[in-house]
Amino acid sequence: MTHPTEGAQDDSEGNYARHVAMLRAQMERGIVGGNRECPYFPCHHPDQDCTFCFCPLYPCGDPLLGEYVVSQRTGGQVWSCQQCLWVHRGDVAASLYALMPELGPEGLDQGTRERLKGELEGKHRRRAKAIMVLGATSGAGKSLMVAALCRALRNRGLTVAPFKSQNMSLNSVVTEQGEEIARIQELQARAAGTRPRGELNPILLKPKGGVTSQIIVEGRPYKDCTVQEYYSDFVRNEAPAIISRNLERLLRSNDVVVIEGAGSPAEINLRGRDVANMYVAKLVHADCLLVVNVERGGAFAYAVGTLALLDEEERRLFKGVIINNMCPGGGSLGPALEIIHTLTGVPVIGEVPHVPDLYLPMEDSMDLDHREEGEGGTVIAVVRLPMISNFTDLDALALEEGVRVAYVRSPAELEGADAIVLPGTKNTVQDLLWLHRSGMAAAIKERAGKVPILGICGGYQMLGRTISDVRGLEGGAPSEVEGLGLLDAATVFDAYAKRTVQVTGSLAEGGGEVRGYEIHMGRTEGRSPPLFLLAPDGRGEGAWDRERKVMGTYLHGAFDLPAFRRLFLSQAGRKDAVPGPPGDHDAQVEASLDRLAFEVEGHLDLDALLGGDARDG
Repeated sequence: MTHPTEGAQDDSEGNYARHVAMLRAQMERGIVGGNRECPYFPCHHPDQDCTFCFCPLYPCGDPLLGEYVVSQRTGGQVWSCQQCLWVHRGDVAASLYALMPELGPEGLDQGTRERLKGELEGKHRRRAKAIMVLGATSGAGKSLMVAALCRALRNRGLTVAPFKSQNMSLNSVVTEQGEEIARIQELQARAAGTRPRGELNPILLKPKGGVTSQIIVEGRPYKDCTVQEYYSDFVRNEAPAIISRNLERLLRSNDVVVIEGAGSPAEINLRGRDVANMYVAKLVHADCLLVVNVERGGAFAYAVGTLALLDEEERRLFKGVIINNMCPGGGSLGPALEIIHTLTGVPVIGEVPHVPDLYLPMEDSMDLDHREEGEGGTVIAVVRLPMISNFTDLDALALEEGVRVAYVRSPAELEGADAIVLPGTKNTVQDLLWLHRSGMAAAIKERAGKVPILGICGGYQMLGRTISDVRGLEGGAPSEVEGLGLLDAATVFDAYAKRTVQVTGSLAEGGGEVRGYEIHMGRTEGRSPPLFLLAPDGRGEGAWDRERKVMGTYLHGAFDLPAFRRLFLSQAGRKDAVPGPPGDHDAQVEASLDRLAFEVEGHLDLDALLGGDARDG
C-alpha cells in the first residue's frame, strides 16, 4: 500500500509546513507505540511504532532508508521513505523522542537533522547485521546455536530476530496471529525477545508421507507439492520473492538478524536449488559460521570437506568454524584447529562445550526412537507413530517427580505402562492404518479402562469410531476408516481448511487453567462430556469417557501448565500428594536459554562477531 504520508512529506512540493505541524502534534502526544486506531495501521508491519508517522529526519537522503522517486503530481524527483522501518522501531523511536529539540515554526534545519541522525546511528543500526549459522551436517547444533546467539545479543540490549528461510519439520506452533511456524523458530524468537510470526520462517514444509509435503507460506497453508514440483516450480519461481521480502523487513527493523541454515550448505546435488543456505548468505552478505558437532566423530573432515565443496565467493563469507559439544574438561583440540585454518583459510573461533540437562524442545523426530525422558516409576507410553508431529507436547510431563516418558513402537512395550498417549500426526489416516497393522490398536483397546489413554489432535481423531475423508484429502479417493472406538465421536475431513488458533480455558471438571493451540484439519463431533472449557464463552472442547479412562483433545501444549498434567497423572494412579511444587514449563525453558547463552558467549568473541562489515553504510 502507499504510505499515507508520502505526499505530506514532499517538501519539494511545498508541503513541509504541514509536515512540521503534524510532527509538532506527534511530539505533544508523546510516545504512542503502535497506533492501532489509525485507519492506515499497520502501514509497514504489525509491530511498528507509530510515534513518528511524520519523520523528524525527513528528507534524510540516506540510500539505506529511502530513495528518490518520480512524483505522481509533478513528475519531478521527490524523496520517498515508504520502505523505511528505522523510526518505526520502538527503541529507535524512544531514542529519537528523547533527542528531539523543540520544534520552531520552520521545523528542524538540515544541520539539526544530520546531528540527530548521527546520534541515532551511534545507538541503533539503520540496517541489521546478518549473522548466519550453518551446519556441516544435520544435527550439528545450529538451531540451538542460533537460539543462544539471539539470547546473548538480546542481553546486550540489541534488537534481534531469528530467521530460517525454509524449514522441514512436523513440530510446529501457532502464533497469536494464527500463523504456523516451526517450533524451533518459536523458541529462537523467545530467545531473541521478539514476537513469533510467519516472517521468521516464511517457508515451512510439512511431510505428508511418500514424496509429498504441505507448503506453509508466511504462516498460512499454501499448497501440497511433490519433491519434484517443489524444486522445479516453487523454488525456481516463487521462493526467492517470498524469502527476499520477509528477510528484507527483518533487516530494516532490527540491529541483528541471526539466520539459520538447513542441513549442510555443501549439498552439491542441490546446487542452484538450495534456498536455505548459501543463497540466503549471498543475498544479504551474511557473516557465516560453520558449526561442527565433535561428538559424532569426523569433525575435522566435515569442516574441511564442507568448506572445500563451496565456491570461492561462498567460502569468503565464512568468518569462523565452531566446534560444538566439546566434552567439559577434555582439553583443547590444539594444533588440529590451526590445521583447519591452514587448509581452509577459515579460523576456528570457538570450542563450545556440551551443556547438559537443557529443557528445550527437540526438532527431529528421528531422535525419538527408544527415547525416554524423566526418571521414576510412573511410566507414560507415547506411541511413536510413523508420521508423529508436535511430540514436544509431552515434554512437560517429565517435569513431574517420578514420571518417565517413553516412546514405544510395539504392543509389548505397552505392558506395564501406567498411561498411554496417542500424539499428533501429519497423516491421521495412514498412521491409524499402521496402528491396526502393527497390533498396536488391539493392544491399546485392551488397556482401555485399566490405564488412562489420551489422544492429542490426530491421536484424538483416531480414538473415535470413524474417520471419514469425504474429499480424499489424506489418501486420494473418498474413504472411511474404522477408528479405535474408544470415544463416542467421529471425525470428518470435508474441506481443505486448517484451523490454527491459540486458545485458553480451564478443565471442565474442577477448574484449573489450561492453554495451548489448535493446528488441525477435520471436525470431530461426539456425545462424550468435554475435557476443557474454552474462553471466552465456555465452549466445550475435547472428550472424556471417565469409565474407560479415555481422553481426547485438539489442544497442543495442554501439559505446559500444571493443572492438566496433574489431572492426567492422577488418573494413572499418581494422586495429588506429589512432593515439591509443580514444574514450570516456561521458567525451565527460559533458564535453559540463559544457561546456553552464557556458555556460548563464554566461548565466542561476540564483540568480534558484531564487528566487521555490517552493511550499514
